[in-house]
Amino acid sequence: METRSASDIETSTEQLLEDLKTVVRDGEELLKTGARELSAQGTQARERLAAALEAAKETKRKLEERAVAGAQAADRAVRANPYQAVGIAFGVGLLLGFLATRK
Repeated sequence: METRSASDIETSTEQLLEDLKTVVRDGEELLKTGARELSAQGTQARERLAAALEAAKETKRKLEERAVAGAQAADRAVRANPYQAVGIAFGVGLLLGFLATRK
């Protein structure tokens, strides 16, 4: 199993949030433009799209809350243990530097 760094996870989360925003924006625009003259199937598809958009908005909101909570928890941990945080950051940096220069 591949382990991911915090920055990789943060980048992935940010990309997911941007993708969700785009989907919501595009879906809302599609609903606005496609509201005229829909058949029964079109109406059902529109309703499903509206439900999917609401689910995407809720997922986006939850991800934002989790990201903020995670950042606040990390901030509290660093403020509570500043020397340990600096030591860990130094050790990780040293390890990454060693791995980067290794042939």
